[in-house]
Amino acid sequence: MAEFRPERSTSRVLAELARLWDQARVHSPGRVTQKELAKVSGVPYSTVNGWATGAAAPRDLDQLVQVGAALAGWADEPALSARAWDRLMAADRARPAPAGTGRSDRTRPDPAGTGPSDGTRPAPAGSGPSGQDDAGERVRVGVIPQPADCFQDRQVAVGEAPTQVLAGMGGVGKTQLAAARARRAWEQGVRVLVWVNAATRDGVVSAYADAAARLGLPVSDRDDPERAAREFLVWAETTDRPWLVVLDDVWRPKDLSGLWPPAATSAAGGRVLVTTRLREAALAGADRLTIGVDTFTEAEARSYLTAKLAGHDPDADLDGLAADLGALPLALAQAAAYIVNAAISCAAYRQRLATRLLAHAVPGEDYLPDGHERIVTATWELSVDHADRAAPAGLARPVLCLAAVLDPAGIPQQALTGPPALAYLTSHLPSGEVDEAMVDEALRVLHRHSLLDHDRAAAHREIRVHQLVQRATRENVIARPGLGEHLFTEVARTAADALLHLWPPVEPDQLGPVLRANADALLQATGTALFGPDTGVHPVLLHATTSLGETGQVAAAMTACAELHSRCLRTLGPDHPSTLAARSNLGLWRGESGDAAGAVAVFEASLADLERVVGPDHPYTLIARGNLARWRGEAGDTAGAITALTELVADRTRVQGPDDLGTLITRHNLAWWRGKAGDVTGAAAACEELVADEERVLGPDHPRTLATRHILARWRGEAGDAAGAVTAYEKQLADRLRVLGPDHPQTLATRHNLAHWRGLAGDVAGAAVACEDLLADEERVLGPDHPQTLATRHNLAEWRGRLGGAAGAVLAYERLLADQRRVLGPDHPDTLACRVDLARWWGNAGDAARAVAAYEELLIDQERVLGPDHPQLSATRHNLALWRERRRPG
Repeated sequence: MAEFRPERSTSRVLAELARLWDQARVHSPGRVTQKELAKVSGVPYSTVNGWATGAAAPRDLDQLVQVGAALAGWADEPALSARAWDRLMAADRARPAPAGTGRSDRTRPDPAGTGPSDGTRPAPAGSGPSGQDDAGERVRVGVIPQPADCFQDRQVAVGEAPTQVLAGMGGVGKTQLAAARARRAWEQGVRVLVWVNAATRDGVVSAYADAAARLGLPVSDRDDPERAAREFLVWAETTDRPWLVVLDDVWRPKDLSGLWPPAATSAAGGRVLVTTRLREAALAGADRLTIGVDTFTEAEARSYLTAKLAGHDPDADLDGLAADLGALPLALAQAAAYIVNAAISCAAYRQRLATRLLAHAVPGEDYLPDGHERIVTATWELSVDHADRAAPAGLARPVLCLAAVLDPAGIPQQALTGPPALAYLTSHLPSGEVDEAMVDEALRVLHRHSLLDHDRAAAHREIRVHQLVQRATRENVIARPGLGEHLFTEVARTAADALLHLWPPVEPDQLGPVLRANADALLQATGTALFGPDTGVHPVLLHATTSLGETGQVAAAMTACAELHSRCLRTLGPDHPSTLAARSNLGLWRGESGDAAGAVAVFEASLADLERVVGPDHPYTLIARGNLARWRGEAGDTAGAITALTELVADRTRVQGPDDLGTLITRHNLAWWRGKAGDVTGAAAACEELVADEERVLGPDHPRTLATRHILARWRGEAGDAAGAVTAYEKQLADRLRVLGPDHPQTLATRHNLAHWRGLAGDVAGAAVACEDLLADEERVLGPDHPQTLATRHNLAEWRGRLGGAAGAVLAYERLLADQRRVLGPDHPDTLACRVDLARWWGNAGDAARAVAAYEELLIDQERVLGPDHPQLSATRHNLALWRERRRPG
């Protein structure tokens, strides 16, 4: 709000603040806003806004003095002293509540303290059943919890519904919010306030009976509390005295059957406020508003910790602690108490939190802050017990255990309903076999108990769980005497099996990132549970790094592989097959980053170790041989690559059979290097034979079949049939669009090659247009720095240059070279290739001297990076001689 108009309040304090606000607006126009006032005064915005609207009265003298001083400074007048503000607050406290009959709709207080009262019914004049009118004795039943230290009065959604239900997970502060509203309603003049511990039906009945006795109702016999409770409900419907009933901590909707206070039909405009962890339809209704209570916002968490820890810690540490604890109010309160008790810094506490069980990073049961009944780790245990008793009985807890080791930001429901998860859940539910429908029902139960969020419309992220609920669940499993470690390993491996089973050969655009995020969360949550001396590293972790690299995130894949290799070394040792496999993956992505010689070195060392440890015919050894052959070829030794791959095809056929996927892949690679060596006719013939075998074994739409068709089209073009290459790529594009979708990297690669061969077939303008369209899609899907995006920019510069824009081609290549050096590095093959073409276009643009200088510099770098015998050096020497000749005068 831009104004400061507490019009629903008669508070002298708020009236003085409103006057100062008006004066400040005159003297400091454009500066005076509630947000700026909160910033300058250091008082939370939610508090300032509550005062500005009249929804809350100042209770903290220090905050009031700070706000008053800020406003006075803007208004250019002396600030009131703390004593003066205290006198105004005392006057407000001493002022009697105005009579209901003389109160206008505009100033009538909101009995629940939930928002504007303009829309509520005015209390009629007259007497209620008790014979007392609105000016009679005020009655308060039950003990309202004391305000939490440094309480944050959050502005959660409000409305005009007479009954409001505050629903949220345990620890978000629902009871404190309800207590603040109850105290506010009492301060604003509600005549009867009943605070009910509603965890049981007996608690509700007993509180109503107490209220009936305090009101002096005709029937309030302590020996018949049910009858007294009914009498109270009749009174609530017919009295003219504004009332508020707070039903705190409702656990079972049936406990309120016949006991809902009649707020909707109350003559006095009574209000009901409910707090619950449940998100049940039985608690909803036409006259009831359900309000979700979430964790602190970032600003609220920082404000709370700043106040609790006396502002001694840097904001970065406070924000880090809030992130560590998911901004959960209960956890932050107990963490702050621990920090104060231990007299340590926030940074030191975060280190303890990272290395200790959560239960050991909060105060003991005897040292909890006021109003806290249990430590944070036990907060949800009662909810889990309730959920586990709901149908299908016994399933909620094991489902939550699986969700506790996956990504809190989004778990695919299919991961919990696939065969691995169903087998695990069935083993933990002796009463019968678990199916998908039962898991879905268990998820709804957990959702209703606010233990997780279940949204069927959130594709691939149907399940979200607060990180502390996950951590508490994991630690509870580990803590089970004698079985904890075994059970936790079972949970971890089941979740890993579930992800691997769900991972498709071709990742849909949205599913891949979700699966990788879940695999990473699983690794971080389970520690060494996915590493075993007999089982090795779980395959899902290797698969996740491969998936990352195949989407073009090569640097990220290298980092992930390095971390995985390091974990394998620590847990399995240097000679374990999984450690060697992880090292091989690291070599692969090192090569993909442009360091072909480095990849060769890694694979030579890996191959020697694999042959020694697992033998020459082990699948890991055969894979390493294939990778070593590939990177030898990339390093310039095409003949060596062909020889190595020819031998590998024979060995794979002998060990794994002619139709094994590894054998087919090796044949594919051999055909590729034959073509790269200049034997394009032989390469095309080999690809034709391979496509026939792949279609028979894998099917025509398998990614490997499509990949072989892809290079077959290229070799036909290289053999002189550019038009045939265009036709083949057009058919390939149609198939990849159908099978993979328009945004899959392989589909984009096919469009790239199709544009290339259109240009070589003579349609230069068409090639340029196709590259422009492709570049827009690649920047959207892959990002502007993806190697494939940079490659398309390279081709686009070429086609634009051939259309007559030599100067434009030079400019495009210069910009591309700067980006490639930044993204890929100066020695990457694509960077060197860009320098080749830039030198040529400098010459084509008329600057032969610059072309010569560029080729001379390039030749030195190519010899250093590629070696003196690499074929590309011959081409550079040829071009250098050509432009030296053209540079000569005459």
